[in-house]
Amino acid sequence: MAENLKRLVSNETLRTLQEKLDFWLKEYNTNTCDQNLNHCLELIEQVAKVQGQLFGILTAAAQEGGRNDGVETIKSRLLPWLEASFTAASMGKSVDSKVPSLQDTFDRERHKDPSPRDRDMQQLDSNLNSTRSQLNQVQDDLAETEKNLEESKNRSAISLLAAEEEINQLKKQLKSLQAQEDARHRNTDQRSSENRRSEPRSLEERKCEQWNSLKQNSDQQDTEAMSDYKKQLRNLKEEIAVLSAEKSALQGRSSRSRSPSPAPRSRSCSRSRSASPSTAVKVRSPSPNRSRLSNVARKAALLSRFRDSYSQARLDAQCLLRRCIDKAETVQRIIYIATVEAFHVAKMAFRHFKIRVRKSLTPSYVGSNDFENAVLDYVICHLDLYDSQSSVNDVIRAMNVNPKISFPPVVDFCLLSDFIQEICCIAFAMQALEPPLDIAYGADGEVFNDCKYRRSYDSDFTAPLVLYHVWPALMENDCVIMKGEAVTRRGAFWNSVRSLSRCRSRSLSPICPRSQIGLNTMSRSRSPSPIRCGLPRF
Repeated sequence: MAENLKRLVSNETLRTLQEKLDFWLKEYNTNTCDQNLNHCLELIEQVAKVQGQLFGILTAAAQEGGRNDGVETIKSRLLPWLEASFTAASMGKSVDSKVPSLQDTFDRERHKDPSPRDRDMQQLDSNLNSTRSQLNQVQDDLAETEKNLEESKNRSAISLLAAEEEINQLKKQLKSLQAQEDARHRNTDQRSSENRRSEPRSLEERKCEQWNSLKQNSDQQDTEAMSDYKKQLRNLKEEIAVLSAEKSALQGRSSRSRSPSPAPRSRSCSRSRSASPSTAVKVRSPSPNRSRLSNVARKAALLSRFRDSYSQARLDAQCLLRRCIDKAETVQRIIYIATVEAFHVAKMAFRHFKIRVRKSLTPSYVGSNDFENAVLDYVICHLDLYDSQSSVNDVIRAMNVNPKISFPPVVDFCLLSDFIQEICCIAFAMQALEPPLDIAYGADGEVFNDCKYRRSYDSDFTAPLVLYHVWPALMENDCVIMKGEAVTRRGAFWNSVRSLSRCRSRSLSPICPRSQIGLNTMSRSRSPSPIRCGLPRF
């Protein structure tokens, strides 16, 4: 397009056209009609050539603008002008001055609203200007930060130099102070050596005086310590006397309670309860050294004793009971109930014993924070003061009124005195642990818990309910530390209810004559106390 435009300018066609127009104007009146027509046609041909070149340039410019650019300009300016010109020429009319020229349409389009492309261009220009301004601002900020960084570097370098100078000055001062201190020490050493040389006797006298004063102070401290030791020894002797008196009283009570019970009056061995064994009951009390062991050692020893009771003492008690009872279930129920009652009675005895110790130690520990520790230490050191025989009597008394094993009366529970006494001692010592140990609660007909119990060899391993318990589980808080043993059978709940109702139905009726009641109860008495043997039992 630029080459066509250059070619049009270089031809100077428009200048020659203007010259021909001027020449035709001068010669118009003198020329003939044919000459004027020839001049007009020449001008038209020349104008047509120029228009052809201009239309070629227009086409090239429109092609360079793309598919959509220039369409609005052609529609608004070129087409209306061509339409008006050709219409006037075809109708033989002159071109009206009202028809807009190209210059008029160009001016009108200039004053119109800008097109979307122009608006986009303006927006892009504004965005470009804003980004340029932002870029300039960022460059200015960067320059300022560089200046600030340089200033901070200079300041840090200056402060570092000042700190180094201060450190050097402090080192110099330290060296001077050390030199002064060394000189002072030398002077003091010289003075002390001179004083020692000048006054050796005065130093010896001072040493003797100091030695005498120290000796007097040590003698006073020794006398005070001896007086304290004597007081403590006197207190210990008094406590030993009190404890020996209590021990003698307890031994006398235990010897009285161990006396053999009167012989049974019933003739049948299966229906009467035999007297207690003639052999003396051996009281098993832990040694005083065991109380001084740690809590873990005492716990391990008690667990071993409880395990031995299950594996050996329980079997010995079963052998004693099987001499009078043929049914194994009844024997196992009696031993389990004896164990449970022994733990209950031992816990009650431990509470009472601890209350008595607390009352006796209260005057000695008024306002002290270690009162509970002192009580616990005293209890641990004096576990041998536990009256196990009275607990055995309480257990036998509780077993005599238990409906599961006391009706019908078939054996005297005094046969289990050794076993009950061992369980009571173990349970009493377990209450002194921290935390204390206890047995789990068990009821007939409950759901079998595999975490607490193991099934006996003759159990129904598919049964979900417990018929009766053989040995209780040992618990520490809520954790099982030793499993028990239970017997499971189908229909255990109904069997337990039926057996309980059968036992109660076979008990003595209160409507019987008084003489018969007295005779029967005298032969069925299980307690070693002679008072209960003569009273009727309901």
